[in-house]
Amino acid sequence: MRRDTTFKRLALAATAGIVALILAGCTGASGSTDLPEQQSGGFSKDVSKRLSTAVTDAMTLADASAGFAGVWAPWAGSWTAAQGTTTRGGSKPVTEGMTFRIGQNTTPMTCTVLLRLVDEGRVELDDPVTKWVPGLVGVDGVTLRELCQNTSGIGDYAAALRSQFVLNPTRQWPPLELASDGIAMQRYGNPGEKYGASSTNAVLVGMALQNATSRSWPQLYKQYVFDRLGMNASTLPESAQLTVPGPHPTGYAAGLDGAGATVCEPMRDVSRLSPSQGWTSAGVVSTVSDLKAFGQALATGHLLSEKSRKAQTDAVVNGQSWQRYGLGVQLLGPLRGSSGAIPGYLSAVFADPSSGLTVVVALNNSTPGAGFAQLLAQRLASIVSKVPPAQKGAKTVASLPWSEQQTIDAMAKAAPCPAKKAG
Repeated sequence: MRRDTTFKRLALAATAGIVALILAGCTGASGSTDLPEQQSGGFSKDVSKRLSTAVTDAMTLADASAGFAGVWAPWAGSWTAAQGTTTRGGSKPVTEGMTFRIGQNTTPMTCTVLLRLVDEGRVELDDPVTKWVPGLVGVDGVTLRELCQNTSGIGDYAAALRSQFVLNPTRQWPPLELASDGIAMQRYGNPGEKYGASSTNAVLVGMALQNATSRSWPQLYKQYVFDRLGMNASTLPESAQLTVPGPHPTGYAAGLDGAGATVCEPMRDVSRLSPSQGWTSAGVVSTVSDLKAFGQALATGHLLSEKSRKAQTDAVVNGQSWQRYGLGVQLLGPLRGSSGAIPGYLSAVFADPSSGLTVVVALNNSTPGAGFAQLLAQRLASIVSKVPPAQKGAKTVASLPWSEQQTIDAMAKAAPCPAKKAG
Protein backbone atom coordinates (compact mmCIF):
# COMPACT_ATOMS: atom_id res chain seq x y z
CA MET A 1 0.00 0.00 0.00
CA ARG A 2 2.74 2.39 0.96
CA ARG A 3 4.64 1.47 -2.22
CA ASP A 4 1.58 2.26 -4.37
CA THR A 5 1.11 5.62 -2.65
CA THR A 6 4.75 6.51 -3.17
CA PHE A 7 4.54 5.54 -6.84
CA LYS A 8 1.45 7.72 -7.35
CA ARG A 9 3.13 10.70 -5.72
CA LEU A 10 6.19 10.30 -7.93
CA ALA A 11 4.00 9.99 -11.01
CA LEU A 12 2.04 13.12 -10.10
CA ALA A 13 5.27 15.05 -9.45
CA ALA A 14 6.70 13.97 -12.79
CA THR A 15 3.51 14.97 -14.60
CA ALA A 16 3.48 18.36 -12.87
CA GLY A 17 7.09 18.88 -13.86
CA ILE A 18 6.37 18.12 -17.51
CA VAL A 19 3.39 20.48 -17.52
CA ALA A 20 5.50 23.21 -15.90
CA LEU A 21 8.17 22.82 -18.57
CA ILE A 22 5.59 23.01 -21.34
CA LEU A 23 4.01 26.11 -19.85
CA ALA A 24 7.40 27.72 -19.34
CA GLY A 25 8.27 27.06 -22.97
CA CYS A 26 4.98 28.54 -24.15
CA THR A 27 5.34 31.59 -21.92
CA GLY A 28 8.90 32.20 -23.08
CA ALA A 29 7.83 32.38 -26.70
CA SER A 30 4.43 33.97 -26.30
CA GLY A 31 5.35 37.04 -28.32
CA SER A 32 4.60 37.36 -32.01
CA THR A 33 6.66 39.16 -34.61
CA ASP A 34 3.47 40.92 -35.79
CA LEU A 35 5.40 42.43 -38.69
CA PRO A 36 3.60 43.66 -41.81
CA GLU A 37 3.48 41.18 -44.68
CA GLN A 38 6.52 41.43 -46.93
CA GLN A 39 5.85 42.94 -50.35
CA SER A 40 7.08 40.53 -53.02
CA GLY A 41 9.67 41.59 -55.57
CA GLY A 42 12.62 43.91 -55.41
CA PHE A 43 13.20 47.64 -55.46
CA SER A 44 13.57 49.83 -58.53
CA LYS A 45 16.83 49.74 -60.47
CA ASP A 46 17.77 53.12 -59.05
CA VAL A 47 17.26 52.06 -55.43
CA SER A 48 19.00 48.72 -55.99
CA LYS A 49 21.96 50.52 -57.56
CA ARG A 50 22.21 52.92 -54.60
CA LEU A 51 22.16 50.00 -52.17
CA SER A 52 24.83 48.14 -54.14
CA THR A 53 26.98 51.28 -54.32
CA ALA A 54 26.70 51.71 -50.54
CA VAL A 55 28.06 48.19 -49.98
CA THR A 56 30.83 48.65 -52.57
CA ASP A 57 31.85 51.95 -50.97
CA ALA A 58 32.02 50.25 -47.57
CA MET A 59 34.12 47.40 -48.97
CA THR A 60 36.58 49.92 -50.40
CA LEU A 61 36.81 51.92 -47.18
CA ALA A 62 37.27 48.77 -45.09
CA ASP A 63 39.62 47.18 -47.64
CA ALA A 64 37.32 44.14 -47.64
CA SER A 65 37.18 41.68 -50.52
CA ALA A 66 33.62 40.60 -49.66
CA GLY A 67 30.42 42.33 -48.65
CA PHE A 68 27.06 40.81 -47.72
CA ALA A 69 23.81 42.68 -47.25
CA GLY A 70 20.07 42.23 -47.05
CA VAL A 71 17.31 44.84 -46.85
CA TRP A 72 13.67 43.95 -46.32
CA ALA A 73 11.04 46.72 -46.49
CA PRO A 74 7.59 45.08 -46.18
CA TRP A 75 5.86 48.05 -47.82
CA ALA A 76 8.08 48.13 -50.90
CA GLY A 77 10.22 45.03 -51.54
CA SER A 78 13.53 43.43 -50.64
CA TRP A 79 17.13 43.25 -51.83
CA THR A 80 20.02 40.95 -50.98
CA ALA A 81 23.57 40.89 -52.27
CA ALA A 82 26.87 39.05 -51.94
CA GLN A 83 29.56 41.19 -53.56
CA GLY A 84 33.23 40.58 -54.18
CA THR A 85 35.49 37.55 -53.78
CA THR A 86 36.39 35.16 -50.99
CA THR A 87 39.99 36.41 -50.86
CA ARG A 88 41.90 39.61 -51.56
CA GLY A 89 43.00 39.52 -55.18
CA GLY A 90 41.12 36.28 -55.71
CA SER A 91 38.59 35.32 -58.37
CA LYS A 92 36.13 33.08 -56.50
CA PRO A 93 32.91 35.05 -55.94
CA VAL A 94 31.17 34.98 -52.59
CA THR A 95 27.63 33.64 -52.32
CA GLU A 96 24.71 34.79 -50.18
CA GLY A 97 24.65 31.71 -47.94
CA MET A 98 28.24 32.03 -46.74
CA THR A 99 28.98 32.12 -43.02
CA PHE A 100 30.97 34.69 -41.04
CA ARG A 101 31.81 35.49 -37.42
CA ILE A 102 29.27 37.98 -36.03
CA GLY A 103 31.27 39.52 -33.18
CA GLN A 104 29.23 41.35 -30.54
CA ASN A 105 25.99 40.53 -32.32
CA THR A 106 26.40 37.45 -30.11
CA THR A 107 25.65 39.56 -27.03
CA PRO A 108 21.91 40.11 -27.69
CA MET A 109 21.62 36.35 -28.17
CA THR A 110 23.24 35.81 -24.77
CA CYS A 111 20.90 38.32 -23.13
CA THR A 112 17.91 36.72 -24.87
CA VAL A 113 18.88 33.41 -23.23
CA LEU A 114 19.05 35.22 -19.88
CA LEU A 115 15.55 36.61 -20.36
CA ARG A 116 14.23 33.21 -21.41
CA LEU A 117 15.63 31.71 -18.20
CA VAL A 118 14.01 34.55 -16.25
CA ASP A 119 10.69 33.67 -17.92
CA GLU A 120 11.17 30.07 -16.79
CA GLY A 121 11.92 31.15 -13.21
CA ARG A 122 15.45 29.73 -13.33
CA VAL A 123 17.16 33.04 -12.52
CA GLU A 124 16.17 36.64 -11.77
CA LEU A 125 17.37 39.76 -13.58
CA ASP A 126 18.43 41.35 -10.32
CA ASP A 127 20.36 38.33 -9.08
CA PRO A 128 23.87 39.38 -8.10
CA VAL A 129 26.60 37.87 -10.28
CA THR A 130 28.16 36.37 -7.17
CA LYS A 131 25.06 34.22 -6.62
CA TRP A 132 25.97 32.22 -9.72
CA VAL A 133 29.75 32.80 -9.82
CA PRO A 134 30.64 32.57 -6.12
CA GLY A 135 34.06 33.74 -5.03
CA LEU A 136 34.57 36.07 -7.98
CA VAL A 137 36.35 39.21 -6.77
CA GLY A 138 35.59 42.73 -8.02
CA VAL A 139 31.92 42.33 -9.00
CA ASP A 140 30.21 43.08 -5.69
CA GLY A 141 26.85 44.77 -6.19
CA VAL A 142 26.68 43.93 -9.92
CA THR A 143 23.49 42.24 -11.15
CA LEU A 144 22.70 40.21 -14.26
CA ARG A 145 20.49 43.08 -15.46
CA GLU A 146 23.38 45.56 -15.22
CA LEU A 147 25.65 43.20 -17.14
CA CYS A 148 23.25 42.97 -20.08
CA GLN A 149 22.57 46.72 -20.00
CA ASN A 150 26.27 47.61 -19.91
CA THR A 151 25.77 49.57 -16.70
CA SER A 152 27.93 47.34 -14.49
CA GLY A 153 30.87 49.76 -14.57
CA ILE A 154 33.25 46.90 -15.42
CA GLY A 155 36.00 47.55 -17.98
CA ASP A 156 36.17 46.07 -21.49
CA TYR A 157 38.65 43.20 -21.87
CA ALA A 158 38.26 43.27 -25.67
CA ALA A 159 39.75 46.76 -25.89
CA ALA A 160 42.64 45.84 -23.61
CA LEU A 161 43.49 42.61 -25.45
CA ARG A 162 42.78 43.75 -29.02
CA SER A 163 46.40 43.60 -30.20
CA GLN A 164 46.87 40.12 -28.72
CA PHE A 165 43.71 38.88 -30.43
CA VAL A 166 44.91 40.10 -33.85
CA LEU A 167 48.54 39.00 -33.48
CA ASN A 168 47.77 35.61 -31.92
CA PRO A 169 44.24 34.72 -33.06
CA THR A 170 44.49 30.96 -32.43
CA ARG A 171 45.18 31.21 -28.71
CA GLN A 172 42.42 29.70 -26.56
CA TRP A 173 41.15 31.94 -23.76
CA PRO A 174 39.37 30.62 -20.63
CA PRO A 175 36.29 32.75 -19.80
CA LEU A 176 37.64 33.46 -16.31
CA GLU A 177 40.83 34.94 -17.78
CA LEU A 178 38.84 37.27 -20.05
CA ALA A 179 36.56 38.30 -17.19
CA SER A 180 39.49 38.87 -14.85
CA ASP A 181 41.23 41.12 -17.37
CA GLY A 182 38.09 43.26 -17.67
CA ILE A 183 37.47 43.39 -13.93
CA ALA A 184 41.08 44.47 -13.32
CA MET A 185 40.72 47.50 -15.60
CA GLN A 186 39.69 50.95 -14.42
CA ARG A 187 35.94 51.01 -13.93
CA TYR A 188 33.49 53.13 -15.91
CA GLY A 189 31.61 53.86 -12.69
CA ASN A 190 29.61 52.24 -9.92
CA PRO A 191 27.07 49.50 -10.72
CA GLY A 192 23.96 50.98 -12.29
CA GLU A 193 25.47 54.47 -12.54
CA LYS A 194 25.94 54.88 -16.30
CA TYR A 195 26.40 53.13 -19.64
CA GLY A 196 29.82 51.78 -20.59
CA ALA A 197 30.19 49.24 -23.43
CA SER A 198 32.13 46.20 -22.25
CA SER A 199 32.46 42.69 -23.65
CA THR A 200 33.35 41.55 -20.13
CA ASN A 201 29.69 41.90 -19.18
CA ALA A 202 28.46 39.27 -21.65
CA VAL A 203 31.26 36.87 -20.64
CA LEU A 204 30.16 37.19 -16.99
CA VAL A 205 26.56 36.48 -18.03
CA GLY A 206 27.90 33.43 -19.85
CA MET A 207 29.72 32.18 -16.77
CA ALA A 208 26.70 32.78 -14.53
CA LEU A 209 24.14 31.05 -16.74
CA GLN A 210 26.41 28.13 -17.48
CA ASN A 211 26.61 27.56 -13.73
CA ALA A 212 22.88 28.15 -13.23
CA THR A 213 21.85 25.62 -15.89
CA SER A 214 24.79 23.18 -15.91
CA ARG A 215 24.64 23.39 -19.70
CA SER A 216 27.11 24.55 -22.35
CA TRP A 217 26.51 27.67 -24.40
CA PRO A 218 26.28 25.84 -27.72
CA GLN A 219 23.39 23.94 -26.11
CA LEU A 220 21.77 27.08 -24.64
CA TYR A 221 21.88 29.02 -27.91
CA LYS A 222 20.51 26.04 -29.80
CA GLN A 223 17.61 25.46 -27.39
CA TYR A 224 16.55 29.04 -26.73
CA VAL A 225 17.44 30.88 -29.95
CA PHE A 226 18.65 28.92 -32.98
CA ASP A 227 16.13 26.06 -33.04
CA ARG A 228 13.18 28.33 -32.26
CA LEU A 229 14.01 30.67 -35.15
CA GLY A 230 15.20 28.11 -37.70
CA MET A 231 18.75 29.47 -37.58
CA ASN A 232 20.22 26.26 -38.95
CA ALA A 233 23.54 27.78 -40.08
CA SER A 234 24.30 29.47 -36.74
CA THR A 235 26.55 28.02 -34.07
CA LEU A 236 28.99 28.82 -31.28
CA PRO A 237 32.06 26.77 -32.28
CA GLU A 238 34.14 25.10 -29.61
CA SER A 239 37.31 26.93 -28.54
CA ALA A 240 39.56 24.54 -30.47
CA GLN A 241 37.61 24.89 -33.73
CA LEU A 242 39.73 27.51 -35.45
CA THR A 243 38.08 27.60 -38.87
CA VAL A 244 34.71 29.17 -39.66
CA PRO A 245 32.15 26.37 -40.15
CA GLY A 246 30.78 26.15 -43.70
CA PRO A 247 31.77 28.02 -46.89
CA HIS A 248 33.07 31.47 -45.93
CA PRO A 249 35.26 34.32 -47.11
CA THR A 250 38.72 34.80 -45.65
CA GLY A 251 38.74 37.23 -42.74
CA TYR A 252 41.24 40.10 -42.60
CA ALA A 253 42.44 42.63 -40.03
CA ALA A 254 45.19 45.24 -39.79
CA GLY A 255 47.86 44.84 -37.17
CA LEU A 256 48.63 47.13 -34.23
CA ASP A 257 51.90 48.64 -33.04
CA GLY A 258 53.13 48.73 -29.45
CA ALA A 259 51.04 51.82 -28.71
CA GLY A 260 47.88 50.28 -30.12
CA ALA A 261 47.90 52.32 -33.35
CA THR A 262 46.67 50.65 -36.54
CA VAL A 263 49.32 49.32 -38.92
CA CYS A 264 47.67 48.89 -42.32
CA GLU A 265 50.36 46.87 -44.06
CA PRO A 266 50.52 43.99 -44.25
CA MET A 267 46.81 43.21 -43.95
CA ARG A 268 46.58 39.98 -41.96
CA ASP A 269 44.62 36.83 -42.72
CA VAL A 270 43.01 36.02 -39.35
CA SER A 271 40.50 33.42 -40.56
CA ARG A 272 41.94 30.81 -38.20
CA LEU A 273 40.80 32.09 -34.84
CA SER A 274 39.65 30.63 -31.54
CA PRO A 275 36.05 31.65 -30.79
CA SER A 276 37.07 31.68 -27.13
CA GLN A 277 38.29 35.27 -27.46
CA GLY A 278 34.67 36.29 -27.91
CA TRP A 279 32.72 33.40 -26.36
CA THR A 280 29.30 34.65 -25.17
CA SER A 281 30.14 38.24 -26.08
CA ALA A 282 31.32 37.72 -29.66
CA GLY A 283 31.88 34.06 -30.60
CA VAL A 284 28.88 33.04 -32.73
CA VAL A 285 29.06 32.27 -36.47
CA SER A 286 25.99 32.98 -38.64
CA THR A 287 24.66 34.06 -42.06
CA VAL A 288 22.67 36.98 -43.45
CA SER A 289 19.41 35.01 -43.53
CA ASP A 290 19.86 33.70 -39.98
CA LEU A 291 20.65 37.20 -38.70
CA LYS A 292 17.51 38.47 -40.40
CA ALA A 293 15.46 35.94 -38.44
CA PHE A 294 17.16 36.86 -35.18
CA GLY A 295 17.04 40.61 -35.82
CA GLN A 296 13.29 40.55 -36.37
CA ALA A 297 12.72 38.38 -33.29
CA LEU A 298 14.95 40.67 -31.23
CA ALA A 299 13.14 43.81 -32.39
CA THR A 300 9.68 42.43 -31.69
CA GLY A 301 10.50 40.41 -28.57
CA HIS A 302 9.12 37.33 -30.31
CA LEU A 303 10.95 34.86 -28.06
CA LEU A 304 10.04 36.53 -24.77
CA SER A 305 7.16 37.05 -22.40
CA GLU A 306 5.51 40.47 -22.29
CA LYS A 307 7.33 41.30 -19.05
CA SER A 308 10.73 40.37 -20.49
CA ARG A 309 10.06 42.25 -23.73
CA LYS A 310 9.48 45.41 -21.70
CA ALA A 311 12.60 44.78 -19.62
CA GLN A 312 14.71 44.27 -22.73
CA THR A 313 13.80 47.67 -24.18
CA ASP A 314 13.97 49.60 -20.89
CA ALA A 315 16.95 51.52 -22.23
CA VAL A 316 19.56 54.03 -21.09
CA VAL A 317 21.02 56.75 -23.33
CA ASN A 318 24.42 55.82 -24.77
CA GLY A 319 25.09 58.79 -27.02
CA GLN A 320 22.65 61.21 -28.57
CA SER A 321 19.06 61.19 -27.36
CA TRP A 322 18.02 58.77 -30.12
CA GLN A 323 20.80 56.30 -29.26
CA ARG A 324 19.84 54.07 -26.35
CA TYR A 325 20.78 50.64 -25.01
CA GLY A 326 18.50 48.06 -23.42
CA LEU A 327 19.33 44.52 -22.30
CA GLY A 328 21.74 43.52 -25.04
CA VAL A 329 19.92 45.53 -27.69
CA GLN A 330 20.76 48.90 -29.22
CA LEU A 331 17.96 51.30 -30.08
CA LEU A 332 18.67 53.70 -32.96
CA GLY A 333 15.60 55.85 -33.43
CA PRO A 334 12.89 53.33 -34.40
CA LEU A 335 15.40 50.55 -35.15
CA ARG A 336 16.54 47.87 -32.73
CA GLY A 337 19.55 45.62 -33.11
CA SER A 338 23.31 45.50 -32.70
CA SER A 339 26.68 45.61 -34.43
CA GLY A 340 29.81 43.59 -33.92
CA ALA A 341 33.46 43.08 -34.79
CA ILE A 342 35.88 40.23 -34.22
CA PRO A 343 39.24 39.87 -36.01
CA GLY A 344 38.33 39.17 -39.63
CA TYR A 345 34.71 40.27 -39.80
CA LEU A 346 32.26 43.14 -39.20
CA SER A 347 28.47 42.84 -39.14
CA ALA A 348 25.28 44.55 -38.03
CA VAL A 349 21.58 43.73 -37.85
CA PHE A 350 18.75 46.20 -37.20
CA ALA A 351 14.97 45.96 -37.52
CA ASP A 352 11.95 48.19 -36.94
CA PRO A 353 9.21 46.40 -34.97
CA SER A 354 6.54 48.69 -36.44
CA SER A 355 7.19 48.82 -40.20
CA GLY A 356 9.26 45.63 -40.35
CA LEU A 357 12.23 47.30 -42.06
CA THR A 358 15.19 44.95 -41.53
CA VAL A 359 18.83 45.47 -42.51
CA VAL A 360 21.72 43.00 -42.23
CA VAL A 361 25.31 43.71 -43.36
CA ALA A 362 28.69 41.97 -43.10
CA LEU A 363 32.24 42.63 -44.37
CA ASN A 364 35.35 40.43 -44.22
CA ASN A 365 37.73 43.04 -42.78
CA SER A 366 37.34 44.07 -39.15
CA THR A 367 39.79 46.98 -39.17
CA PRO A 368 37.26 49.89 -39.02
CA GLY A 369 35.42 48.42 -36.01
CA ALA A 370 31.82 47.52 -35.21
CA GLY A 371 30.59 51.11 -35.52
CA PHE A 372 31.50 51.03 -39.20
CA ALA A 373 29.08 48.14 -39.82
CA GLN A 374 26.40 50.02 -37.91
CA LEU A 375 26.91 53.07 -40.12
CA LEU A 376 26.58 50.94 -43.25
CA ALA A 377 23.31 49.52 -41.91
CA GLN A 378 22.12 53.06 -41.18
CA ARG A 379 23.01 54.14 -44.72
CA LEU A 380 21.01 51.29 -46.26
CA ALA A 381 18.08 52.01 -43.94
CA SER A 382 18.16 55.68 -44.93
CA ILE A 383 18.02 54.83 -48.64
CA VAL A 384 15.08 52.45 -48.31
CA SER A 385 13.14 54.53 -45.78
CA LYS A 386 12.30 56.98 -48.57
CA VAL A 387 10.92 54.36 -50.98
CA PRO A 388 7.14 54.93 -51.38
CA PRO A 389 4.74 52.08 -50.50
CA ALA A 390 3.64 49.75 -53.29
CA GLN A 391 0.11 49.74 -51.89
CA LYS A 392 -1.82 52.65 -50.44
CA GLY A 393 -2.00 52.63 -46.67
CA ALA A 394 0.96 50.30 -46.12
CA LYS A 395 2.96 51.05 -42.97
CA THR A 396 6.34 52.65 -43.66
CA VAL A 397 9.31 53.37 -41.41
CA ALA A 398 9.14 56.43 -39.20
CA SER A 399 11.50 59.29 -39.90
CA LEU A 400 15.12 58.32 -39.17
CA PRO A 401 17.21 60.74 -37.08
CA TRP A 402 20.13 60.67 -39.53
CA SER A 403 20.69 61.27 -43.25
CA GLU A 404 22.47 59.12 -45.80
CA GLN A 405 25.13 61.80 -46.27
CA GLN A 406 25.87 61.83 -42.54
CA THR A 407 26.57 58.11 -42.64
CA ILE A 408 28.78 58.50 -45.72
CA ASP A 409 30.86 61.18 -44.01
CA ALA A 410 31.11 59.22 -40.75
CA MET A 411 32.21 56.04 -42.52
CA ALA A 412 34.98 57.87 -44.35
CA LYS A 413 36.31 59.17 -41.00
CA ALA A 414 36.05 55.74 -39.35
CA ALA A 415 38.13 53.86 -41.94
CA PRO A 416 41.87 53.90 -41.11
CA CYS A 417 42.97 51.61 -43.95
CA PRO A 418 40.95 52.16 -47.14
CA ALA A 419 41.86 50.07 -50.18
CA LYS A 420 44.46 51.62 -52.42
CA LYS A 421 43.23 52.71 -55.82
CA ALA A 422 44.66 50.83 -58.78
CA GLY A 423 47.32 52.71 -60.70
